[in-house]
Amino acid sequence: MSTPHGGPSSTDGPLAAAPAAASGSAPAPSGFAVAGTIQPPDVPVRADGVQLLGEAKGSGYREAPSLVRRADGQTLQLTTLLYLILDAIDGQRSLEDIAERASTGSGRLVSADNVRTLIDSQLLPLGLLQLADGSQPEVKKANPLLGMRFRYSVTDPERTRKLTAPFAVLFNPLIVVAVTAAFLAICWWVLMVKGLASATHEAFANPALVLLVVAVTVLSAGFHEFGHAAAARRGGATPGAMGAGLYLIWPAFYTDVTDSYRLGRGGRIRTDLGGLYFNAIVAVAIMGIWWATGFDALLLVVVTQLIQMVRQLLPLVRFDGYHILADATGVPDLFQRIKPTLLSLLPWRPADPAAQVLKPWARTAVTAWVLVTVPLLIFSLVMMVLSLPRLLGTAWSGTQKQYAQFNGSLANGDVLDAAVRVLAIIAIALPVLGIFYILIRLGRQLLTALWQKTQGKAVQRGTALAAVAAVVAGLAWAWWPAAETYRPVQSYERGTLSDATTAFFPYSSAGRIQEGRPGRTVALWPAGATKPTRDDPQLSMVLVPRDAGSGTAGTAAPSWVFPFDKPAAAEEGDSQALAVNTTDGTTIYDVAFALVWADDGQPVDTKNEAYAYANCTDCAAVAVGFQVVLIVGQTNVIVPQNLSTAANYDCVRCLTYALASQLVLTLDGPLGADSMGKLSALWQEIADYGRNLQNVPLSEIQGRLAAFQDQIKEIIKTDPSATPVSGTGTATKPATQPATSGSPTPGGTASPGATQPAPTSGGTASNSPAPATTATPAPSQPAPTTQPAGPTPTPTGTAPATGSATGTAPPAP
Repeated sequence: MSTPHGGPSSTDGPLAAAPAAASGSAPAPSGFAVAGTIQPPDVPVRADGVQLLGEAKGSGYREAPSLVRRADGQTLQLTTLLYLILDAIDGQRSLEDIAERASTGSGRLVSADNVRTLIDSQLLPLGLLQLADGSQPEVKKANPLLGMRFRYSVTDPERTRKLTAPFAVLFNPLIVVAVTAAFLAICWWVLMVKGLASATHEAFANPALVLLVVAVTVLSAGFHEFGHAAAARRGGATPGAMGAGLYLIWPAFYTDVTDSYRLGRGGRIRTDLGGLYFNAIVAVAIMGIWWATGFDALLLVVVTQLIQMVRQLLPLVRFDGYHILADATGVPDLFQRIKPTLLSLLPWRPADPAAQVLKPWARTAVTAWVLVTVPLLIFSLVMMVLSLPRLLGTAWSGTQKQYAQFNGSLANGDVLDAAVRVLAIIAIALPVLGIFYILIRLGRQLLTALWQKTQGKAVQRGTALAAVAAVVAGLAWAWWPAAETYRPVQSYERGTLSDATTAFFPYSSAGRIQEGRPGRTVALWPAGATKPTRDDPQLSMVLVPRDAGSGTAGTAAPSWVFPFDKPAAAEEGDSQALAVNTTDGTTIYDVAFALVWADDGQPVDTKNEAYAYANCTDCAAVAVGFQVVLIVGQTNVIVPQNLSTAANYDCVRCLTYALASQLVLTLDGPLGADSMGKLSALWQEIADYGRNLQNVPLSEIQGRLAAFQDQIKEIIKTDPSATPVSGTGTATKPATQPATSGSPTPGGTASPGATQPAPTSGGTASNSPAPATTATPAPSQPAPTTQPAGPTPTPTGTAPATGSATGTAPPAP
């Protein structure tokens, strides 16, 4: 909703008066046309409905203009001399009499020929005088791009005065202060204390409440116009007609408060703020109704009033903020100041007289407004063009969904919900229609202006046509149907400024993926799992590289380059294999083998960890952790942990492999000497295997460690000293937990790796500790264990870690 005022917008500041001995005629102001041949009569007569408003008060012009309003409601600015001549024209005075009165009023000699020249060149083209044959002039009002059209008056001036007279009392200073304080308190409470969750839920759970909120919001927009009219009446001006029309393509109400130009600067600004003040009154009244009824949905009306007020305060288009700025500076039509202001900023151009007509402070304020408004309007136009395909796709998708819900509501007999769907479809269609209207109207105006200005100039016209062809080609390229061009906007998209141009200026897939910017990468997904799509996304972790150029020159590379914390160091009794490779063309192995004994009822909470991380090219990182925990006697707390993680970060043609294998066995008593000897010999073999692990293919490691576990269990089973803990008929109760993480990366693509859960033979969740009281294996695999084809990675420049045994010494048999 907007409130355009019928302010002076026909001429660019005061018209220059013709000199006393001027001859010929000056061009008529643009935007007006008068039908028929114009001939000044010997006794000129004003056109019907012309009103003399007098000198503009608080003007920002060096020479304050005088205001005249035509019968069609258009207000014009005239110089003092033109105004004196028009004031002297009463249908009885001759040109000589008019010249005498003008000379007396202006203090300089004005002849009858001067009067005839000014009538012929200025007053007749403006439609302020009758034609020579006594007919009324046919005038055409200015039709700016950002003006209101298709106006329909609901009330005439007399009815408007009667309707708004009771509301003028609301501008009593005490009432204004009370309403403003209450409004600010309500906004704080609704937004910061109460919140809008319950209001939104209640409204959308009941379509009738949605319709109620929409209806109250529309009515409040009409009440907003009452505020302008009442404020003008409070100041002593006479409000005109009220009605509705289209602003660009959106429905809007309007009030004719042109007569407020009779008022001073304070009275005009009060008229401009009157609509916002009445929005605050609506919010306070709605809060009182909420207090009486308890319907939370009514609180949404408070929010709609805030949104209306914020939008109205924008000074970029002809909303209330624009008129507030215009009245504060005393420059009625700011848009007509754009061209002379921009031209005056060019250092190589001589001073433009049109830019010197403003007072210094007013010129400074207008220049600041131009420098802010013009770039923003151009930027909005460019973004409108670039985002139109995505907007069309989104609008079409949204319309289809709303239409389907509309049919469903009709089938269910829910008329109210069907009405809500119709409103939703209208709300979707209006912005699209508005964009098309603006682009078509702007294109037509630009083409018409270019054609007229290059008439008879072949070179300039050819250049203009070439520029038009380039613009058309650019639009065709931007709007050409492609896979992503008309894709609807999705809920997971951020909608930043850079995202709006991605469809036309995509980032190179070979470049580094960066935080907050779209890019391409390759991700591994478990075999058989449902892959995410744009319509059905899944939550994922993407490891974003840091900017390599962010550090200062000469500083050493950080020891930990990954965007997550380094694993904590292993505690006493735990084992950890940590392979980190940041060197291109190398392979890093880290192996941690441990045999842990637990007796005397001590808690068993040992950890077996394997971490493999890579941030390099043509490289590999392999971590293998193998732990055997033997529990002698009764223990009440058995919570071992077996963890593995493999991750690639900004890694090209790299491999990360992490395997954590843990065996937990409970014994009734210590092993015999023979069994201890066998176990020691076997563990020496296992340690030797770990020291030479870099020579073993990755595909064989897990199987070989599983074979070692079977041998250990066999030794303990055959030991007569390891009697059963309970009468189950078994000598031991093992719990095995192999956990593997593999993250191979295809060559040639930067791939921040992330492990994904994969099912294992044990059927338990990944990284879950297995209870030591069960004999069922409980494997844990946070990522696929398949290995890439090709040669087995071999160490380059770094020696593998040797196996180690940690924990207490085994008890004597």
